[in-house]
Amino acid sequence: MSRELYFLRSSEQKIVKDMTKLAYPHAEGDLEVYYDFFGLTSKDLGLYALVNNEIAGAVWTRELDGNTTPTMSFALLPKFKKQGIGIFMMEQFLQEAGAIYEEIQIDISHKPKAIKFYEKFGFQENPKNIMSKKLERKEVFRPSDGYDPTRWMD
Repeated sequence: MSRELYFLRSSEQKIVKDMTKLAYPHAEGDLEVYYDFFGLTSKDLGLYALVNNEIAGAVWTRELDGNTTPTMSFALLPKFKKQGIGIFMMEQFLQEAGAIYEEIQIDISHKPKAIKFYEKFGFQENPKNIMSKKLERKEVFRPSDGYDPTRWMD
């Protein structure tokens, strides 16, 4: 199985939009706040996983509604669960997020079964179905995603 991680860029808002439906399956109302204009600020950060050239899932974060603690969203297609892909994405994402943020949070009201998954990564439950994690600032190790920022497109 070939699996790779890529940064979510502003041109890939469709991925974020599609994954938002998975990340918030029981949400009512507007979900646009999670994907509209994603990647157009320096505070938007996200990764997506490809498994055998198919999008398997994504994890991203952004500051919402004037909240200074960014909200993380996480989605994994059902057919890719229990294969270590979620762990693969989360480990790298937390390293990347630590370079930008001091803390992140996730709303678990739509996915209460995911609490144990987030606890493995040091998230702690707060009131109102929110889990948060203080992030460590350390050197980021990146597996190659085939993207070279020094090269121009041909």
